[in-house]
Amino acid sequence: MDTRTRRVEEIVPSTPGLLTLYACGPTVYRYAHVGNLRTFLLSDLIRRTAEQSGLRVKLVQNITDVGHLQDDTGIDMSGEDKLLAQARAENKDPFVIARFYEDAFHADLAALNVHPADAYPRASEWIDAMIELISGLIEGGSAYVGDDGSVYFDARSFPSYGAISGNRLEDLRAGHREDAEKLMEGKRFHADWALWKSAGAQREMVWDSPWGPGFPGWHTECSAMSLQLLGSTIDVHTGGIDLRFPHHEDERAQSDSAVGHEVVRHWVHGEHLLFEGRKMSKSTGNVVLVSDVTDRGHDPLALRLAFLSSRYRQQANLSWAAIEGASRQLTRWRELVAAWAEEPSKAMCAEYVGELREAFEEDLDTPRALQVLRRLEKDEAIPGGSKLETFLWVDHYLGLDLARDIGKAPALLPAGASELLAARAAAREGRDFAASDRLRDELAALGVAVADTKEGQTWSLA
Repeated sequence: MDTRTRRVEEIVPSTPGLLTLYACGPTVYRYAHVGNLRTFLLSDLIRRTAEQSGLRVKLVQNITDVGHLQDDTGIDMSGEDKLLAQARAENKDPFVIARFYEDAFHADLAALNVHPADAYPRASEWIDAMIELISGLIEGGSAYVGDDGSVYFDARSFPSYGAISGNRLEDLRAGHREDAEKLMEGKRFHADWALWKSAGAQREMVWDSPWGPGFPGWHTECSAMSLQLLGSTIDVHTGGIDLRFPHHEDERAQSDSAVGHEVVRHWVHGEHLLFEGRKMSKSTGNVVLVSDVTDRGHDPLALRLAFLSSRYRQQANLSWAAIEGASRQLTRWRELVAAWAEEPSKAMCAEYVGELREAFEEDLDTPRALQVLRRLEKDEAIPGGSKLETFLWVDHYLGLDLARDIGKAPALLPAGASELLAARAAAREGRDFAASDRLRDELAALGVAVADTKEGQTWSLA
């Protein structure tokens, strides 16, 4: 679902064969909770689906280790940098804090079987690129140096501002007079936002710039890094629904103004995750981490399966009961896969494969895919060998490590071989022996040896 156009759209890469994907990553001042991780799973699902369709994917996910201030809900941010606040609380250097929680983030992704991005640029290491971007925006008339020494983006210079979130510039005002007055300090217009913040009295996490010592605005970071690493046209940009405004609105305005055209072709956002009916927060005491799941004896991939049980663009309500149910289902499927591995291998069932592929390609309909698998599991007309191959094939999408409990991991078919096996089985059933022989030769070229038995077609790797 494209957030900007409000409709499901076919994604056709701007460069044939290559999908470029930018995912907003974490601000590394605390552990990522399961709501954050559900959002990070979104880009992994897009990547897996694209790769199963034969595309190469270049994925960039940023690491915010500077510039994200404590109040990020309004049209401009205020307060102390989140890294500095956490560093003070833990009495440590802010970059020690950043690296610790960045490592924890990567560990959580690995636990959930999320494929690593091709690049994880850290904001603190891209300051020169941000200064270059800001300088270009000033030269182009989209930004200016304010009375307070900070650099601001001129919101009125970007007529289509609000296309992602539906907000209008004239409506973006502070609710109280004192807030409104504070909001206008150094600005020409109330909805302008800081690209570069003057350091003032701040002495940590500060860099020199043409406008004096300071640090980048949070929104500036993603524009600079995405444009330099993925180019001026990006196929898909993902993030949590809370980032639509102001972060992605501001990022879009900056990037488009810098290059002179629409940079991101598709904006895709994951919805909020509730836990037992409430938004996760420290005040309610319901923040859940991956470590909490494992401490209860659950495989973290049960959490991944629980996420897959709801559509990414729909608000989901997770609970311990749901995680426990997903854990039981994951265990059952692994036990079945191990049992099916003892039976003669068979070609995948084309009907089920078609339904599963369609579910993923139709806006990542993971609940439908899981329903199809449950039907396949119980379909007595399908031999265990076919169920095995189908479950192992769809696990490239699901990422649930379903072969874990097989004593000796089965040989994995080369790309495209499963489809050829299914086509050959259909050809033999239709007594089209010429096609059957041709498909046997194609499989042999892939290193797959096919044999026909009384029980049907079997295969092995040559």
